[in-house]
Amino acid sequence: MTERLTHFIGGEHVAPADGAYFASTNPATLEVLYEAARGTEADVNRAVAAARAAFESPAWAGLTATKRGHLLRRLGDLIGENADELALMESLDNGKLLREMRGQMRALPEYYYYYAGLADKIQGAQVPTTSLEILNYTQREPLGVVGTITPWNSPLTLTTSKIAPALAAGNTVVIKPSEYTSRTVLRLAELADEAGFPAGVVNVVTGLGAEAGAPLVSHPDLAKISFTGSTATGSRIAAEAAARFIGCTLELGGKSPNIVFDDADVSNAAMGVIAGIYAAAGQTCIAGSRVFAHKAVYDELLERVTERARSIRIGDPLAGDTELGPLAFADQLAKVDSYVKLGAEEGATVHAGGGRPEGVDLPGYFYSPTVLTDVNNDMRVVREEIFGPVAAIMPFEHEDELLALANDTEYGLAAGVWTQNLARAHRMARRLEAGTVWVNTYRAMSPMSPRQGFKNSGVGIEHGIESMYEYTRLKSVWINTDEGPVADPFVMRG
Repeated sequence: MTERLTHFIGGEHVAPADGAYFASTNPATLEVLYEAARGTEADVNRAVAAARAAFESPAWAGLTATKRGHLLRRLGDLIGENADELALMESLDNGKLLREMRGQMRALPEYYYYYAGLADKIQGAQVPTTSLEILNYTQREPLGVVGTITPWNSPLTLTTSKIAPALAAGNTVVIKPSEYTSRTVLRLAELADEAGFPAGVVNVVTGLGAEAGAPLVSHPDLAKISFTGSTATGSRIAAEAAARFIGCTLELGGKSPNIVFDDADVSNAAMGVIAGIYAAAGQTCIAGSRVFAHKAVYDELLERVTERARSIRIGDPLAGDTELGPLAFADQLAKVDSYVKLGAEEGATVHAGGGRPEGVDLPGYFYSPTVLTDVNNDMRVVREEIFGPVAAIMPFEHEDELLALANDTEYGLAAGVWTQNLARAHRMARRLEAGTVWVNTYRAMSPMSPRQGFKNSGVGIEHGIESMYEYTRLKSVWINTDEGPVADPFVMRG
């Protein structure tokens, strides 16, 4: 019998209110892994009520910031102890390489340790006033119940980016994971319970976006929403948050340029291009999907990238020698294939890949690493996010020309620059319209380094000490230390 997973609400597993479940499928084998509770508004209401009660309970609200940090550290320890189990769960759920998932899970405790250390470092300040009798100081307070909606490509890592600072600041959370990857987020809630977080501090409602995500976003007791996903959905969430005057943090789409100058180490740059677009089968918002190569190195870079793309080992993501697993679900495979066909119709050349790879003995959603040439910045395959292993490679000649092309996009999430010229590196970092710029590397990240999307790539900051401020509100406190009579009640004091 297929395993059934229920919601995690108020410290316990809870069956869906209407008794409905949906199947989650292994994208490599197409086998049903489990059934997860198909959440509805009733389930969301129960979860938010549990989170609100926990936020107001002395068991959580009465903890010092230092003790909250202790809980986060313990949660990090438990994640480390269960890293291999979590990695296998994620690989089976979304098709990413098991070895990549092991690396992510073994690094994930560092996020909790980092925010555990920050929990009691967020301070207010004394503010000078024009009167010696008036004491004015500021303090930061938690917001309340934070709703988080997370995607399928890196479920635990992207959930952690949201809940670790939220919990460190003293909030409670309700998580709605992607319907394609429910298991590890539910397991995270169990580990939070084992770590000692009070019941109701961490809650998970599984289900579809329209049925569970939308009721969460519109819930009147929500103090903030944090979302990672498509720009179109993020826009609707931002409108909902604005209508209720609550905060939102949105990490959205990208169409990131990966730029190779004529003085770059072309061998390293080619590996950076491969890492930027084919790692995780291109299913990452920071994918370096627009590759710009200086004319002097274009042919060499194209040859290196094409040769490596054609030799990438595609297959079972659990196998140790596999380099590219499947796309996460059928609709994503259809989307990627339709974009490659569209590119060809627009005049692009499918220089490598395109279509289902040969020699893969699994029935899953596999797609060949693809290189498109003869492309320009006006084509939809260059302007729109594909979210798959498809690189569009274009030549350029002058730096100003390159900057105009690289910045000619609605997105501004990330960019890569490959050059040995130090002055150019700093110049490009300043002029590129992207929240993260990598020089002679790609996909490097740390919980300590803040990241923010520019333009249509998002609102708000994740990672770093700055993200703690996203989950707090600032209060200004004024205290009159003068016990004498008020001289004039119609004059403002300061």
